[in-house]
Amino acid sequence: MMGAADKAELGFEEEDDMAAGTPPPARKMQSLDFEHIGSLAAVAESLSPRSKWRMTLRSIRIVIFQAKINVLLPFGPLAITLHYLSGNHQGWVFLFSLVGITPLAERLGYATEQLACYTGPTIGGLLNATFGNATEMIISIYALKNGMIRVVQQSLLGSILSNMLLVLGCAFFAGGLAHPNRDQVFNKASAVVNSGLLLMAVLGLMFPAVLHFTHSEAHYGKSEVSLSRFSSCIMLVAYASYLFFQLKSQRSLYSPIGEEEESTEDEEDEKEIAQGEAISWLFVLTIWISILSGYLVDAIQGASESLNMPLAFISVILLPIVGNAAEHASAIMFAMKNKLDITLGVAIGSSTQISMFVIPFCVVIGWMMGEEMDLNFQLFETATLFITVLVVAFMLQEGTSNYFKGFMLILCYLIVAASFFVHVDPKSSMYF
Repeated sequence: MMGAADKAELGFEEEDDMAAGTPPPARKMQSLDFEHIGSLAAVAESLSPRSKWRMTLRSIRIVIFQAKINVLLPFGPLAITLHYLSGNHQGWVFLFSLVGITPLAERLGYATEQLACYTGPTIGGLLNATFGNATEMIISIYALKNGMIRVVQQSLLGSILSNMLLVLGCAFFAGGLAHPNRDQVFNKASAVVNSGLLLMAVLGLMFPAVLHFTHSEAHYGKSEVSLSRFSSCIMLVAYASYLFFQLKSQRSLYSPIGEEEESTEDEEDEKEIAQGEAISWLFVLTIWISILSGYLVDAIQGASESLNMPLAFISVILLPIVGNAAEHASAIMFAMKNKLDITLGVAIGSSTQISMFVIPFCVVIGWMMGEEMDLNFQLFETATLFITVLVVAFMLQEGTSNYFKGFMLILCYLIVAASFFVHVDPKSSMYF
């Protein structure tokens, strides 16, 4: 009989292990080493400069060269060039800036959709609303520094009206045509909360206007501004509480309809660029849109004279359409893909963010700058906002959408646009 030492010496121990179905320790260690080395090699390859350069080129090809609408991109630099040329080119600068922002807005919607694949629909809609409103915030701060308070007020009001009526209406209409045989469904609880916040914003805007027009201020010229600043701080606290409530405290109650039924394979198919690349593109596109928007604002006066349009109409209707181009493109895109919860997060969420965050933020910033920016948006504008919030709240109360609801919202926006076309702003002298 052979002992254990004899078997080990002759190599029979390895055969016994193989017969017992257990791999030899040396071979097991060798295979683990090969796997470890292979994984390290893959990581090293992904971190190599050549791989990063290849991923960057691929991202540029997908974002810049894949969409046919990007043939309009040269209009942006052309608008900037015309701005610095001698002569009266303000009308052309306005037009070319308008055209140049369009493809950037479409790509911003695409980058947000890619990021939503990683973050989820709720945060994705919030990010889209935030990046879409970055343009309005930059324009507002720029206008505040130049003392153009009515431009800030009317452009922000126009952004709310555009998002709630035009953007949401076009999204419902396009989504209904893409899915004509059934109503599209969205989370009604989230829509109700947003409607409540919008009504709170109307409340905040209404009392300074009522205080002014009833001449019931305790200190004439000061009580209105003081009330606006106090209300703005309260609205900022309310919006921060809403974000915590939606994203942390009651997140499960505001998950999109049918989220559990979505397949992971479909989500993986939609991911065309990495999460870091999507974030980078969001920042790059937002900065470029903001730059073009600045030239757009500078050209408004010349465009008003050449197009023979009232400045109030351009500030309330045309300028917000350009500022909301990103929301417009992405909301329609998501609605046609039957992602109504992201559509509402973009359109209604953007309106909520402007009314509960951007407007109060501008009041606080104006306070720091020494500008008396207040929440008195005048009686005509405040009444328009109040009626608009009521109409949209009734449209959302069922938790369903179709092309007819979208068509009605578009028609309502046309009535609002016509009203501002014939409206004379009592403070028009404070424009440029």
